[in-house]
Amino acid sequence: MSTIINRIAVKEAAAHLNEQVTIKGHVHSLKDLGGLLFINVRDASGIVQAVVENESVLCQVRGIKVETPVRVVGTVVSRNGGSACEIKAEKIDQLGVVVDTLPVEIAKEKKMDALSLGTLLDYRPITLRSPKVRAIFKLEAEITRAFRQFLAEQRFVEIHSPKIVATGTEGGAQLFKLDYFGKPAYLAQSPQFYKQIMVGVFERVFEVAPVYRAEEHDTTRHLNEYISLDFEMGFIESEQDVIDMQVRLLKHVFDHVRSVCAEELAMYGATVPQITSIPRLRLDEAIGILQKNYAWGANEPEDLDPEGERLLCEHFHRETGSELVYVTNYPLAARPFYTMPFTDTAYSGKPLSRGFDLLFRGLEVTTGGQRIHDYEQLHASISKRGLNPEDFKEYLQCFRYGMPPHGGLAIGLERLAKQLLNLPSVKQTALFPRDLNRLRP
Repeated sequence: MSTIINRIAVKEAAAHLNEQVTIKGHVHSLKDLGGLLFINVRDASGIVQAVVENESVLCQVRGIKVETPVRVVGTVVSRNGGSACEIKAEKIDQLGVVVDTLPVEIAKEKKMDALSLGTLLDYRPITLRSPKVRAIFKLEAEITRAFRQFLAEQRFVEIHSPKIVATGTEGGAQLFKLDYFGKPAYLAQSPQFYKQIMVGVFERVFEVAPVYRAEEHDTTRHLNEYISLDFEMGFIESEQDVIDMQVRLLKHVFDHVRSVCAEELAMYGATVPQITSIPRLRLDEAIGILQKNYAWGANEPEDLDPEGERLLCEHFHRETGSELVYVTNYPLAARPFYTMPFTDTAYSGKPLSRGFDLLFRGLEVTTGGQRIHDYEQLHASISKRGLNPEDFKEYLQCFRYGMPPHGGLAIGLERLAKQLLNLPSVKQTALFPRDLNRLRP
């Protein structure tokens, strides 16, 4: 079998002007003008037009269907004398067969934009081929790449924790239960326990992995399986050290996607915030701003609802220009048992925590905080929540033998991408979303 040399990616075509090249991809769209055939070929890097005017090649490919995988050999030429280029096709081989009519018109962006969310997801294996849909996951790949790169440079070690666990990180709430060879087991809600254990090993750790929440919410912000970007760090002074690290991390991530995803961002008319600093305020201060300026909420709320998150972000965007804001010191009862209490309660009669959230354009994208590192204090906190410390004995092992002050956070990848691209639903940023009603495809 002969080897065809000089295969290039579509995006590299302009660098090979007047050279013979080979490209491989899918037929994205075509126009047949009788004696001339224009075929737009799409590969993972982009789309280029191939022009067929040779009669023998025309006979060979006439009737070819959209989405057919092809190999095109031809010469790269200037398109209409401008900077754009096209390929004058000398040979086209069909590398696969399309046996059915496409259920959606991938090449027509307006029609793709007009699809209902249900149709977009029902035909996910096909709609993902759309350059605009595909752009979402290029962005997520680069977010993840930058996340790993920054943390590795900060002496964090990547770990891979189990996703089948014996107990829940938050005492059994929102758990998917499994039969594990006759024993009860669960899908992991979070790598939290393992992150903390590994702080005693590596001091600083991170993980990129799916987590599972059996939440019975079918909303634009909820998924039952999502990708969590986690890190945990030891020898901190307070949760503010964790926040400081994330501010630097987000600056790196945002700078990276701004530089390498310009085309993808442009498809959505999206802008990436320039981060210098991010405002931080206590929950009670946030509630005060909302009640004073926007007549929001109940008299004594203990959390922010979606409207409160949106209003608070809009407020700080107007006042400071920041599209992100940290809300700290949530009530201790509203946070998991491992959350460190906040000892200074001078501004509130309720026990508070060193837990925080990061809001971005009106949506919570991060939850984090300082953790309890003292064995006796952690043991007591488990008991106070009505849980049995014996169920957490393996987790508690590391605390029996000394753990440093530590804390960490989790970023929802799909939520972060949704907000960066200003998409209406987080389900659009999940490759194959799992929600209350969807288990396929």
